[in-house]
Amino acid sequence: MPPAGGTPTSQPRDAVVADFGVAERRSSAVIGFRKVSKDRGRSRMRRLAGAGMVLPLAVSALLAGGAGTSAASPGTGPTAVVSMGDSYISGEAGRWKGNSLTNTGSRDGTDRAWITGSTYDPTKVYGTTAGGCHRSDSAEVRSAGAIADVAVNLACSGATSDNVFRSSNGGVAFKGEAPQADQLAAVAASHNVKVIALSIGGNDLGFADIIKECALDFTLWYSYCYDDQQYAVDQRIDGVMVKVGKSVDEIRAVMRGAGYADSAYRIVLQSYPSPIPRGTENRYTQSDWSRLNTGGCPFWNRDSDWARDSLVPQIAGRIKAVAAAKGVQFLDLRDMLQGREVCAKASKQVTSTVPASAKTSEWARWIDNNESQGLIQESMHPNHFGQLAAGRCLSLVVAQSATSGFSCKNTAGADESGMYLTAAS
Repeated sequence: MPPAGGTPTSQPRDAVVADFGVAERRSSAVIGFRKVSKDRGRSRMRRLAGAGMVLPLAVSALLAGGAGTSAASPGTGPTAVVSMGDSYISGEAGRWKGNSLTNTGSRDGTDRAWITGSTYDPTKVYGTTAGGCHRSDSAEVRSAGAIADVAVNLACSGATSDNVFRSSNGGVAFKGEAPQADQLAAVAASHNVKVIALSIGGNDLGFADIIKECALDFTLWYSYCYDDQQYAVDQRIDGVMVKVGKSVDEIRAVMRGAGYADSAYRIVLQSYPSPIPRGTENRYTQSDWSRLNTGGCPFWNRDSDWARDSLVPQIAGRIKAVAAAKGVQFLDLRDMLQGREVCAKASKQVTSTVPASAKTSEWARWIDNNESQGLIQESMHPNHFGQLAAGRCLSLVVAQSATSGFSCKNTAGADESGMYLTAAS
């Protein structure tokens, strides 16, 4: 392991991952890759590298507040706000109120799925989509307040742009559900849709693979990931943005087909927040295993800085350009989790003496590769507190002119009520 600020020593990518060299050096804490024997460590890492640390940027539509049953034309029927896209808007990780090393009971009050003893029921949070689309009860569209009479969440954890397109135009069903644009057609026919919030492109770009490779470079290979991953992103991003633009076009086509004028509703196209802090803002040193064993954020400073200050802004800038080209509103969430990320110095883990709080706890889910607490697909997503913040951002931006783009940021030491907008840069 290189010292803090040092340059990791590379190892061959085809090296046999038989001796996961950190097993004997672990603490007794049990999250993420923790507390496993060498043999189990090998199988755990095989799951991470092969089965993919599935961090899918999460059907019957989930209708918050009840669905209208009578047919409606634009301007009639119950008003609706609709969310479409991937896990960053579906509500993935909404089960968790911060992160705790305690694996029993309510996990120090962080596990909203806790029933009693060692009994947990994720459907308390995700309903019938538990283990799948993970549409949580605190998802952005449901936390946004009184934007409309009804909140309809069509977004699904793991979705790509192809899962948004209409089936008649290349759309692909996902997790047993029709393409989201086809589902939107039914909503548009029975509701007066006023707002459609869209988060898409992260899975097309390979967020899960990026996080997986960067975590592996920290835990196994002692090398940096930013250079290889930046090259991969640069090779894919143009094609991904074409698909993001097509997603907007597909939504427009559905709404026009349902009789809506473009001015009768708004589309809010949003970017992604960074779930990890810059290296200097991480409360755990990179020179030992505390980032892995305690924090659940196994990334080098150099890679963390790249993700926070290069990758996330690059994606935001490109999505902003798509929004401008398509004439839709842009919501920049790159700074939404600033100081609230996993392992951020400005936030705290939850303990028996430090209760879960939107004012002090982390707003994103750590990496729990062993699935000792919930499913791995929840890792690196805004948690319950983060979902509430995203909902507040959506309500704030909808209150503004539909032709203006905004960045949404948090106020240090405040809960989601402290979210505020600035002009998108």
